Amino acid sequence: MTAEELSKVIVKGMEEKKASDIVVMDLREIKSTVTDFFVICSGSSDTQLEAISNSIEEEVLKANKESPWRSEGKTNRQWILMDYVNVVAHIFMKDKREFYQLEELWGDAKVTKIST
Repeated sequence: MTAEELSKVIVKGMEEKKASDIVVMDLREIKSTVTDFFVICSGSSDTQLEAISNSIEEEVLKANKESPWRSEGKTNRQWILMDYVNVVAHIFMKDKREFYQLEELWGDAKVTKIST
């Protein structure tokens, strides 16, 4: 499965649990990036963040029989990061997303907004 296909599966997992403001950032044209894609979304509660995270894991397992290489943030549920090596999913509480502004940090990336 290509990184592009994997990012679409991750988006599907986010959509299943009504994530908001879903953005796919293509980082392949940027030098010295650690991954090909960021898929970013917001949730409105810590339980929704956990549900989105679980949904992504289920969708990727179904489609690609792959678990995240690394996962962080599940205990505090403010910003959950799921690293699938070529694609990294970021699941934010709305206020944390505004604070960290990943979209601004990676401003050179090709950004695709997913309408939900």
